Amino acid sequence: MAKARFHLTFPEHLIREPMVYRIGRDFDLVPNIRRANIEETSAWMIMDLEGAEADISRAIAWLEEGGVKVDRIEHAG
Repeated sequence: MAKARFHLTFPEHLIREPMVYRIGRDFDLVPNIRRANIEETSAWMIMDLEGAEADISRAIAWLEEGGVKVDRIEHAG
């Protein structure tokens, strides 16, 4: 099982969307929010993702396709 940490920056139109829930449900991952700042027009989050490396890669591709800026910080474990 892989674990990785990411910095996610969300565009305004996605702030109210249940993105973390979808990552867990649709990609069979365990998300762990480490830090976040969510305001009306901007949002960022530091999140660990745990699961199969292929599922993590698919989830990151899905986020990026949706307009989320994703930066891998480090391997979290």
